[in-house]
Amino acid sequence: MADILYQDVRVIAASKPAGQPVIPGRGEIGEPLLQELSRFLKARLYAVHRIDRPASGAVVFAKDPQTHRLLSGLFETRRVAKKYLVLVAGHAPEEGAIDARLRLYGSGRTAADARGKPSLTRYRTIERFIGASLVEASPESGRRHQIRAHLFSIGHPIAGDPLYGDKRSAALAPRLMLHASEILFKGLLFPPFRAPLPPDFQAVLDGMRSDAKGIAPAGRRDESGLID
Repeated sequence: MADILYQDVRVIAASKPAGQPVIPGRGEIGEPLLQELSRFLKARLYAVHRIDRPASGAVVFAKDPQTHRLLSGLFETRRVAKKYLVLVAGHAPEEGAIDARLRLYGSGRTAADARGKPSLTRYRTIERFIGASLVEASPESGRRHQIRAHLFSIGHPIAGDPLYGDKRSAALAPRLMLHASEILFKGLLFPPFRAPLPPDFQAVLDGMRSDAKGIAPAGRRDESGLID
């Protein structure tokens, strides 16, 4: 059962485990989170947004059509602040903004392309390990696979990503290390919906911290100006 983060008469927010689909879809395996929560509440729910099946983290559902229209409108007009915790291959820059246009191809992959749609992801590096970085990413647009494609475009694919990864990232983790950590609806009487890291994500980080004792944290440089 997914962990319930918050609920009231209008909404319910839960932390989706990695590998579970949010809604039913062609080829999806396992009970979608929408159906699981509907069965738990014995009531109909309405999907407001989605996160990738291999990802984990916060997902919000409406309990009535009026709230569904309201929250869907906020997502469409970009009045929702979202934060993700991401483990990437390599030592990512301390912070930055990726504004590469993104285009969806028939293969299901999204890629940076001048003919694509405007897209913006802001990020900051929280911690560095041997060959990897823990990054907080905040997408300001809502393109398919946006964070995955944007980080790949700057040479830092997400660890364990089967679509956008490489040999470096595949060796770092057994699953896609992308976690929706916070959702904030601006101007509404909801608290921020925050999803703690799940045990499998935390275990990978703990192992890297053990291996990386003595490495410089993000922002600290040695006398040569290079990250240790």
